[in-house]
Amino acid sequence: MFSTIKLLRPNLGNLQWMPTMPMVLLSATHATPTTPASAAFRVLPRMTKHEVKEYLTKIYGLPVREVRTQNYLGKRMRIIGKRQIVYAKRPDFKKAFVTFDGSLADTGLGAQVLVSGQGSGQLQEQP
Repeated sequence: MFSTIKLLRPNLGNLQWMPTMPMVLLSATHATPTTPASAAFRVLPRMTKHEVKEYLTKIYGLPVREVRTQNYLGKRMRIIGKRQIVYAKRPDFKKAFVTFDGSLADTGLGAQVLVSGQGSGQLQEQP
């Protein structure tokens, strides 16, 4: 009675799923002798902790130890016009707080600038 149709797909080779989920870096701190390096990201509300960890480890090769998330509701606004009041709302978002392994000491935000030395042909770090 019911017939199934088998669709022929061309051989596309090795397919890889590349995420289209933006992650915005909000802040980052370097590692100290007592605390590991950490960073805060703004992510989509549908991203889970596991997805954030996989995104950072597989795409950027970062050693992630722990991911904590917080959900935020968008700000509600009341726009008062001449004839009516319009209510609006900004979109909801989620923050992901990532703690890195002990192997990552520098988050890359405070890079040292190399300047040429006085009379010597070598480069020195600027304090």
